[in-house]
Amino acid sequence: MPQLSVILPVYNGLPYLEEAIKSILGQSFGDYELIIINDGSTDGSELVVGKFKDSRIRYFKQQNHGLPATLNIAISHACGEYIARQDQDDICLPKRFQKQVEYLNAHPGVGMVGAAAQIWAGNELTSRQLTHPRDDATLRFGLLFNNLFVHSSIMIRRSVFEQVGAYSEDKSRQPPEDYELWSRVMKKFKVANLPEVLMVYREVPNSMSRTGVNPFLPNLVRISAENIAWASGRAVDSPEVIALSRLSHGVYEDIPRGIRFAALAAVLNDVADRIARTSGVLPRDLEAPLQTKLKVLRYHYLNFRSGGLIGKMTGGRLGRYVKDWVKRMLSVSHS
Repeated sequence: MPQLSVILPVYNGLPYLEEAIKSILGQSFGDYELIIINDGSTDGSELVVGKFKDSRIRYFKQQNHGLPATLNIAISHACGEYIARQDQDDICLPKRFQKQVEYLNAHPGVGMVGAAAQIWAGNELTSRQLTHPRDDATLRFGLLFNNLFVHSSIMIRRSVFEQVGAYSEDKSRQPPEDYELWSRVMKKFKVANLPEVLMVYREVPNSMSRTGVNPFLPNLVRISAENIAWASGRAVDSPEVIALSRLSHGVYEDIPRGIRFAALAAVLNDVADRIARTSGVLPRDLEAPLQTKLKVLRYHYLNFRSGGLIGKMTGGRLGRYVKDWVKRMLSVSHS
């Protein structure tokens, strides 16, 4: 059995599919299988796959099921101890698998590991990168609110799927199907990101993950509320959880009336302490991300209480005074 299974879902993958497959087959680490699932492509993707004569490739073809279901089918075929994600648009740099396998071998308590990625716009290199926190405590704290992993950079233990389940196929919870899954993983396992850029992430308007209806923000807020409730020991419909999840994403509708910022800050401080203890670090190790989150929340709280006026008043002399006032308010506690 190979140590690693690489899963590559394909739906109309031209013109980047061939480059993606080549980047996988050119890895410095060779003990893997490549599972390619053609999810009903109509553009000649099958012909591209057929060009490659490599015994490590296992090719499957099906009618269109969508991304989460296709990923789950690929996982069901996987034989490796570890499973790596790869998108049809993206490129693995040569040492990606080697570095991630070595990390998981050396850190048995870590359930999954990601990496940084260079951003390309189509075939054009940009100056931007996708970088996220590396350590478990900071990642767990940040995952209460947002996704902190590049999806196509993930390598995850197959045993993790056996304990937390695979990608949700519930239409009301996707997208973001990746953030939904990471939220379940971090509740049972440590997580990490490698600092190295090991991927090229390609911005493509019609990629597999960007097609169809996209109820992203409502689902993001809902999953964030579930995470905050888990970390705080509160009910998901408690006023503090609702306010924290919605204000974190600049959503001001349906925030409980009379909620005070001091109550939100108290919950967030308690959550940071809990996560620090479960991750085996000191509370001060989360002080920087905690203060950053409090500052963002304070701004949205002030904007919410003003009926959105602060966010609108950004131009001219008045806007300058407003910005100065907001800056002063963000540096002090506010109840």
